[in-house]
Amino acid sequence: MFNNCYKNKKVLVTGHSGFKGSWLTLWLLRLGARVVGYSSYLPSTPCNFTVCDLRRRITHIEGDVRDFNLLKDIFLKYSPEMVFHLAAQPIVLQSYDNPKITFDTNVGGTINVLECIRTTKSVNSAVIITSDKCYRNMEWTWGYREDDRLGGEDPYSSSKACAELVCYSYIKSFFVQKQSLTRVATARAGNVIGGGDWAENRVVPDCVRAWSKKKKVIVRNPGSTRPWQHLLEPLGGYLWLGACLLENIKLHGEAFNFGPDQKISNTVERLIRDFRLYWDNAEYKNKQSPLKEKENALLKLNCDKALHLLNWHAALSFEETVKMTAEWYKAYYSDKIDMFLFSINQIEEYYQKATAQGLVWAQKQ
Repeated sequence: MFNNCYKNKKVLVTGHSGFKGSWLTLWLLRLGARVVGYSSYLPSTPCNFTVCDLRRRITHIEGDVRDFNLLKDIFLKYSPEMVFHLAAQPIVLQSYDNPKITFDTNVGGTINVLECIRTTKSVNSAVIITSDKCYRNMEWTWGYREDDRLGGEDPYSSSKACAELVCYSYIKSFFVQKQSLTRVATARAGNVIGGGDWAENRVVPDCVRAWSKKKKVIVRNPGSTRPWQHLLEPLGGYLWLGACLLENIKLHGEAFNFGPDQKISNTVERLIRDFRLYWDNAEYKNKQSPLKEKENALLKLNCDKALHLLNWHAALSFEETVKMTAEWYKAYYSDKIDMFLFSINQIEEYYQKATAQGLVWAQKQ
């Protein structure tokens, strides 16, 4: 089902040039989909999109999700059958510097995508990706469930909560279960790591930039805890959710968390200590953040819903996650490897690990 679902399907991915979007594009190409990518910019130099030479492998469109007229024209021209919406302003600290752009992109852009889906008859399945930060963070030691209170103090988290409310309204108002041929769900993932990320103010990219130049990395808030997972974990969940929406109407309108086992708790310093094992002469220095902007120190997800309704759960240990991430960057900096093929091989490696874990979606190839 999983493989056949995407083969020769026209799939629109917003934010396809971003870190997660580019890997989702890679996976869709592996599944035989005809990908139309819509994105306004490249997130960094270098970035996974350019390193894997994805521009020539898909229909690449430069466009901003805030531009409704252009986005609408793309929907009309390409008539996508499936949609994955990832386009966003994704950095918490940048949301303090540019709150309006953050809300315009993350809320207004989501409205534009949903409005295009609403008026495009070809769309059968749509997955709107928000964030685990959509929850009102109470610094609980247990994981947040999909029906817990939404909200956020910083502009980024608040914008993602707003996007979830927008989705809920559109689903209840326009994608009524018994009348609409389009099925929509939202997905909330924890922090991800993996090869090909060079964004500012993220732990792994900060380490890679410093260590590749034999410099010491300065670690902000080393004691902060995050639900890190390899990005292939939630991406597999998104793809499986998109496929299941076509088969199971009961999933329409639902929200799903995709995160690691909530019993696993790792700090920023633990991630760096494990990551540095794969680098020569890698050094770091802890320094408490002097920034006035608040970043939550503790955040976990409860993913029981994805387990019971989708038979999805994380397949990699934390050690395997760090190892796969480090291997990608080591391959890139060796300057002798085709990173498109290397990335596809990492997807294949993940399939094998997911199959060994007994995950249904991985066995339906």
